[in-house]
Amino acid sequence: RAARRTSVLIILSHAADDGDTTWNALRLATPLTAQGAPVRLFVMNDAIDVVRQQADRPPAEFDLQAMLRALLARGARVKVCTTCITRCGMGHGEVIPEVSLSSMPELAAWVTGSDRVLVF
Repeated sequence: RAARRTSVLIILSHAADDGDTTWNALRLATPLTAQGAPVRLFVMNDAIDVVRQQADRPPAEFDLQAMLRALLARGARVKVCTTCITRCGMGHGEVIPEVSLSSMPELAAWVTGSDRVLVF
C-alpha cells in the first residue's frame, strides 16, 4: 500500500508587491508539488493581483503568475475569493482562466480537509 502524501493548503493573503511574501509561498509550493504533495492555494485579500490577467510581464525571476501557472501545470489547485475580487473592483473576467472562483465555505472545506495549512 502506497503511503498517503501530506496535503498542503497555502493561503495567499498579502499583496504580491509586499516584499517577497507571495514569491516565497510559490517557491515553497514548487518543491512540495515536485515531491508529490497535493497542494492547494487559496488567494484572498490583497493577494488577488497574482491571479489578475495582465498585459505587462515583470522580469522572469519575479513573474509570480508564471510561477502560479507552472504549479497549476504540476497539479496544484488554485481558487480565489469571489468577495475579495468584487471588493477590490476586479471583474471576474479579469481572473486568469486556470483559477476557480470560490468562497469562504469552500475555503473552510479546504482547511478542514488539509493536513497542513500555511498562511502567507
